[in-house]
Amino acid sequence: MAGPLDGVRILDLTSNFMGPYASLLLADLGADVAKVESPQGDTTRGVGPRRNPGMAAIFLHLNRNKRSLVLDLKHPDGRAALVRMLRSADVLLHSLRPAAMERLGLSYADVREINPRLVYCGCFGFGQNGPYAGKPAYDDLIQAAVGMPVLQSRRQGEPEYVAAAIADRVVGMAASNAVTAALFHRERTGRGQEVQVPMFETFAHFAMGDHLYGHTFVPPIGDWGYARMMNSDRRPYRTLDGYLGVNIYTDRHWQRFFAAVGRADLAADPRFADIHGRTEHIGELYAFLAEVFASRSTEDWLKVLTEADIPAIRMNTPETLLSDPHMSEVGFFAEQDHPSEGRLRTIGIPQQWSESAPELRYPAPRLGEHSAELLREFGFGEDEVGALLAAGAAGIGVRDDA
Repeated sequence: MAGPLDGVRILDLTSNFMGPYASLLLADLGADVAKVESPQGDTTRGVGPRRNPGMAAIFLHLNRNKRSLVLDLKHPDGRAALVRMLRSADVLLHSLRPAAMERLGLSYADVREINPRLVYCGCFGFGQNGPYAGKPAYDDLIQAAVGMPVLQSRRQGEPEYVAAAIADRVVGMAASNAVTAALFHRERTGRGQEVQVPMFETFAHFAMGDHLYGHTFVPPIGDWGYARMMNSDRRPYRTLDGYLGVNIYTDRHWQRFFAAVGRADLAADPRFADIHGRTEHIGELYAFLAEVFASRSTEDWLKVLTEADIPAIRMNTPETLLSDPHMSEVGFFAEQDHPSEGRLRTIGIPQQWSESAPELRYPAPRLGEHSAELLREFGFGEDEVGALLAAGAAGIGVRDDA
């Protein structure tokens, strides 16, 4: 097997970050993902450094283990081809607003008539029973809507976005989880279903589990925002020669730490004796830690903390992460020859499986590279494939030898 989802056929109509990340996770687990692109291709084909047009860095990492099929869904023959493919698909994944899918004649009500076993998953901006239902959504907008920049400003001053497409990727994870759960339900019942994964609500669920905090109670018994995470001194600690990530968390951790730095008396201080007191006085505690860690080298501290069984790790940069001894040993970063893009560095599949281990099967596809191949696999004859290509309803990429 090529992964636990081997044999699952997914028609992926998503583009940009969120939906392609969801289908990437499913593809990495062995699903056969047909990336259905417009003739212009996914927008991320142009995002980041590239050797060739349409094959930029962000696209390469989001779209491995997929095959590209160009269909013009505004062309009646292109739409008809997709409808025909839906008859034998297991999953339709899309990131269009439901109203747009309805205009294409691809709403769940339409598709259910074609294939009642289909798992139909839409990941888009907002739940459809609220006033924002028709609004467009991107990562920055959802971070702002949930209040993530304000949470950051408690630590940084001005509101700032998190330096990652965190909303897109969190919601993409939720969508992939929803698809696998719906497939499991289908195995039990034989029935497909529609699953909607709205960005706003999903990311709010992610963020507010930490930060509803005092407003968990009605009326509130404290401020919003998890105090430890919101403190401006919650950061890697500067040592004499670098930075260190340290998480001294349990009572036992703190008792051992205070003893190791010659301040065993602080373990009995009411401010620091238990997690409630430490949370209430987190600013004082972080200021103390910053002063203490600045007194020795990173290597010295790693030795002290490891002997005391306190969680600590050297801070990497993106560059040093590539040579991190653990990452090297597990083979997380590897190199692969791409048919058109040359030598590439790849990001590994992080899970370990005793059975049905996933693998890297395909490099990220060129636009329309697999159009004819996929159409044939879904039952189209040679004449039909030729007619779709000739009409512009389907497209094909440039051949390696062209």
